[in-house]
Amino acid sequence: MKIMDAALPEETVHLAVEQSPVWEWIVGIAGYTHGQLRHTFEMDEEWTHDAEAMPASLLDSLAKIEETNLWYGLLLLQNEFGARSVDEFVKRLAGMREEQFYDVLLPYHSRAAEALREQASQHPEQSGWWSPYAELFEGHAYLEGYVRQVYRHTRAQLSELFMTVLSEWQDWMSEKPYIAKWLQALDFEEKQHRGLDATNVTKEIERVAGIDYAPEPSIWSVKLIPHVSYRPWLLTIRTADVKLFFYPVSEQQLLDPEVPPNELIQGHKALGDGLRLNVLHYLCHGPAPLQELSEHFSISKTTLHHQLALLKAAKFVKVEKGVYSIQKEKLEAFSEQLNRYLHLVE
Repeated sequence: MKIMDAALPEETVHLAVEQSPVWEWIVGIAGYTHGQLRHTFEMDEEWTHDAEAMPASLLDSLAKIEETNLWYGLLLLQNEFGARSVDEFVKRLAGMREEQFYDVLLPYHSRAAEALREQASQHPEQSGWWSPYAELFEGHAYLEGYVRQVYRHTRAQLSELFMTVLSEWQDWMSEKPYIAKWLQALDFEEKQHRGLDATNVTKEIERVAGIDYAPEPSIWSVKLIPHVSYRPWLLTIRTADVKLFFYPVSEQQLLDPEVPPNELIQGHKALGDGLRLNVLHYLCHGPAPLQELSEHFSISKTTLHHQLALLKAAKFVKVEKGVYSIQKEKLEAFSEQLNRYLHLVE
């Protein structure tokens, strides 16, 4: 039997590190307005102090963002624009067609729901499309409410909020004495990772961002976006065809050699509590869900969740499908980092 091979060349995923001040401003806004986990962010203490001196208009804009979770829309818009400056972002936003505006803002759910998402983006005034789409995200921490907020606000209201909060946050951050070093570190991060091997996406993502990733159907572009403001967290989002990883830059790029990395400080804070040490000891014997831990330690799940969040922020534990497990390699690396800082090892 003769076979004619008419297949096209195999496509590869486009993989790149992408940074700009706009990304940093947006992840800063996202972190500042993340009320539930903000106590775990490295910037929380400064943000709390900043609130006393921030312009009233910026505080008002940030309060609206926190109430509506519209920070997510800023991320989706910047993914579309790839803007290198706030002025470029504003110009691109003002020039968007209405259908494109809502198509970008509506989060991806699944291939099966794409037709519904398309109808909603084409009919921003019809709740008959928007309510069913919002309901698909029922149980999600914020996306159901986010979709409903996008529907409840006019395009003019959304655009005004996006432009105002981004411009005012940039003005505020530009006054910080450390911002030049931040932006320099982000620029260096992008330059040192040019020319990533797109034929080995999984390995490259693990090397750059420190996270395991299994390729997903329909994802043809992966963006690795370094940040400082959202430290120590790694944030992931996706669209229909793009996966975004927002990963923290190495703190060593931001500090003088004699200054202790915040990872050491936060790690010791996480370990400096008897209950949290007991939890780590318990998890050394195997993974456990929150309910089991709550019953074992006779502590409410709310209180325990707060303690676990601190351990998770320090990367000593991880959670998958509601089950917590210890990250032994992270604890070992933490000890090695302390030894290096104290020059106990070369």
